[in-house]
Amino acid sequence: MKLQGLKVAFLGDSITEGVGTSAPENIYLNVLKKEAGLKEALNYGVSGTRFARQNLLDTDEAIELDNNSFSVRFKTMDDTADAVVVFGGTNDFGHGDAPIGCFDDRQPDTFYGACHYIFSGLIKKYLGKPIVIMTPLHRYEEARIEQDGKLKQLLDYVNIIREVAEFYALPVLDLYATSGIQPKVEEIKKLYMPDGLHPSDDGNAVIAAKLKNFMEFCL
Repeated sequence: MKLQGLKVAFLGDSITEGVGTSAPENIYLNVLKKEAGLKEALNYGVSGTRFARQNLLDTDEAIELDNNSFSVRFKTMDDTADAVVVFGGTNDFGHGDAPIGCFDDRQPDTFYGACHYIFSGLIKKYLGKPIVIMTPLHRYEEARIEQDGKLKQLLDYVNIIREVAEFYALPVLDLYATSGIQPKVEEIKKLYMPDGLHPSDDGNAVIAAKLKNFMEFCL
């Protein structure tokens, strides 16, 4: 796929917003814009946001994040974009309270349902245009115990994103499996992901290079 001159919309969380970078020009989508000659890189990244709607909205902050969930925000994206990139899911794992649900769910109050709702909604909104799904990166903490004692693991969310994207035949750039960024390796963490979650300028450069190659040669 030729990227030069295209308008690409990026739906994401804090990584897409640019947390962890030293300047906006170092966010992966702006690096891609420069390297690939995009006409526009539309940044729809909002820190803390998730795919799914939440169940326990007991603070103003929680309600604001829920109103900004991917399942709400994708509808407001520029209809004239030539392609779309979706990069999220790590916050659903990290601090979301929506249940995992099951594959048959179609509403955004479970993670499975939100994936279906967003992916199918984007297909209809951008009919015939490329939609790329990126899995979450590795993070330093990839397991947590919920209040009910259940164990949550990031890989479960990664696998659901892969599964639902495959159902819709959407191309997946599997950053969890292929980014080369694993913050459990101290040298990698220091260079690419100092806080164990948000990529640095160098980490964003890696994402941009992976995405450029994927879009140019795999679409």
